[in-house]
Amino acid sequence: MLWLLFIIIAILAGAFYMWMNARNERDWDNPDAGSAMVDFGRAFPDEAIRALHSTADRKAIFLRLHDGKAGFIQSHGTHHVCHVIQPGKVRVNSSESGRGLIVHFPDFAYLDNAFEFQNAGEAAEVSLWLLGSFSPKSEFNTDGADLPSPAQASE
Repeated sequence: MLWLLFIIIAILAGAFYMWMNARNERDWDNPDAGSAMVDFGRAFPDEAIRALHSTADRKAIFLRLHDGKAGFIQSHGTHHVCHVIQPGKVRVNSSESGRGLIVHFPDFAYLDNAFEFQNAGEAAEVSLWLLGSFSPKSEFNTDGADLPSPAQASE
């Protein structure tokens, strides 16, 4: 009778262990936008996040920061790696699918990878963030005052 109780306890302990392990893997390997913002905010409290895009597999998140920089969060086992990327400090190519980017981080080569997004628009937007070329429409003067006249352009 005692051995039966031991078997039941062992089965319950094994099931609990598997449930907790699956829960931890799910939480760490698939960060959501809220936890990404919290983790990034802890690592870089002076950086304001303006927008973010998660990769299709949710293992990496790219952030657009307030001053032309970009942020990057990647899941590594039981912790997240957070980086601030200065404009022009990465090399970016599009992937064959058109929905992804092949990113080379010269300062952090271990982060080099191909990242797939939900669609080509997200990939294009993130590439602009990484290359430091993103300027919202509101930052441009739309009345044409900053544009050269046709006579000035031909000079």
